[in-house]
Amino acid sequence: MAIAVDAMGGDSPLAVQIEAAVRAIRDFAIEVVLVGAEDQISKTLKQHSYDQHKLRIVNSTEIVEMNESPAQALRQKKNSSIRVAVDLVKAGEAEAIVSAGNTGASMAIAKFVFKSIEGIERPAIATLMPSVHRNHPFVLLDIGANTDCKPLYLLQFALMGDAYARTYLHLENPRVALLNNGEEEGKGYLELKETYDLLKQSTLNFAGNIEGKSMFRDRVDVVVCDGFVGNIALKVAEGTFDFVRSVLREEVKSSLLSKLGYLAMKGPFRALGERADYSEVGGAPLLGVNGVVIICHGNSKVHTFRNAIKHAQECAEQKLNDIIAGEVLENLEVINQAKSLNEEE
Repeated sequence: MAIAVDAMGGDSPLAVQIEAAVRAIRDFAIEVVLVGAEDQISKTLKQHSYDQHKLRIVNSTEIVEMNESPAQALRQKKNSSIRVAVDLVKAGEAEAIVSAGNTGASMAIAKFVFKSIEGIERPAIATLMPSVHRNHPFVLLDIGANTDCKPLYLLQFALMGDAYARTYLHLENPRVALLNNGEEEGKGYLELKETYDLLKQSTLNFAGNIEGKSMFRDRVDVVVCDGFVGNIALKVAEGTFDFVRSVLREEVKSSLLSKLGYLAMKGPFRALGERADYSEVGGAPLLGVNGVVIICHGNSKVHTFRNAIKHAQECAEQKLNDIIAGEVLENLEVINQAKSLNEEE
């Protein structure tokens, strides 16, 4: 089964998506469906050599702009590239979608067409973050889909994050933590305290609260928060890495001794860059809908997008949504308790 690629989304439509699709076919033998303006795609594909049996084009006549309202895209652009790609998965003609387009529109369309997994109130966007130990990333969610979160939603985010860590990271019993301003039980505002109590009662391997400074120390495998906090945490982490990298470059240029020291440490510096590079994963899954959706940065490069296509295939093959549904069933009692809290508020 193929991966549907939104060829018209992102800051560099067509060029990045098409080259990434060609590389995914070559490197991973993945079948790809490119969705977008057929004449433009065909023209660009002439510049590439690829296995034509593993690629086909599905035409779409509309594009969702990066600054466009998600509601408007959902209602008025039913032949947009992202909508057509979602419809292909719904129809069983593809098994997952990758898009670097308008995130809000992608979420709205996916939720409308696929519907939520039974027992999940709101979808969440997850991402992998690096830790101090090589090859031991952790899952952070939500990173932007939901800003106003009740304990019910945070509980469900934890279940989805656990399922993602079990499938994509191949962990048997992921350690799940709640992002808070202190590690002691009883820390945080009321919703976090109630979420803490719910997570303690769940089937998850709940490790308690964790502070932002401790996330990267390989103490937990899943960190749960609302989308507002998660988005800030992600961008602060990315900004900190860019700051460190800029300072190192400036200091290396400051003297001959620094340049010599850099040459001696070039290998470790390169390794640091690779471990903090989100492009190795490629994209962030939208968890909680009945379809596999991988969302990429709008300015994703070819390598990043190629990896996102592979990421989508792996999530689909490992039946991620079935694992999430199973986690929900195992925790129905706690979920119902959380719904009661929600109704009281």
